[in-house]
Amino acid sequence: MNFAGKTVVITGGSRGIGEAIAESFLQTGAQVHALSRTESTRSAELQEKAAKAGGSYRWHAADITERSALEEVIDSILKSENGIDVLVNNAGITRDGLLMRMKDEDWDAVIQTNLSSVYTACKKVVRPMLKARTGTIINVSSVVGIMGNAGQTNYSASKAGLIGFTKSLAREVASRGIRVNAVAPGYIDTSMTEKLNEEARTTLTSQIPLGRTGKPEEVASTVIFLASDEAGYITGQTLVVDGGLAM
Repeated sequence: MNFAGKTVVITGGSRGIGEAIAESFLQTGAQVHALSRTESTRSAELQEKAAKAGGSYRWHAADITERSALEEVIDSILKSENGIDVLVNNAGITRDGLLMRMKDEDWDAVIQTNLSSVYTACKKVVRPMLKARTGTIINVSSVVGIMGNAGQTNYSASKAGLIGFTKSLAREVASRGIRVNAVAPGYIDTSMTEKLNEEARTTLTSQIPLGRTGKPEEVASTVIFLASDEAGYITGQTLVVDGGLAM
């Protein structure tokens, strides 16, 4: 798929799934802007790969929970690139705990990061997309937003809210040629699953029909597809990438 000359913005783009998404886009010649609090340890490598593909990779320090800071970064990208073609809202955190023991700050942090930041970013890019009559937005949700999971009421609420947000925004902007979709990953090999011991990993994979956890690249390929012209007739949908866990 060719995204040469296209500007792609990815929140939480410096590690795990976000970094895989960034790498997939830059290999197609895109101008990739990754937003996160900390820079990827592979920034130099990603810049080199981008250059070879005819694109570019740039990291922006951004605390997406600070509305004005996020707006400022997006404004700077809109100005330097003369628009944004693809927005991927990937940033997310967990603060797990049973509801009766959950701290208010853990609820607020997850909702602010996983859901409110998406509102801020989308609101900022929608107007120029409407003017251009083109653009795609992809929100990274989770199977937990579909299934629920004990100890994750905050995370589940944020990810379920993201699915509803996606459907509603898709209806608002479809007439102007803008598509909005979501991806719901299941258990993916990231820093979170790497911490599991062998017994916990065996228990987890036994619940997955395909019998294994997913790879960040498998989520990234789904995002690339949804952003591409091949998915030109798809909007308001949530594609589940979970090895069959939530079916």
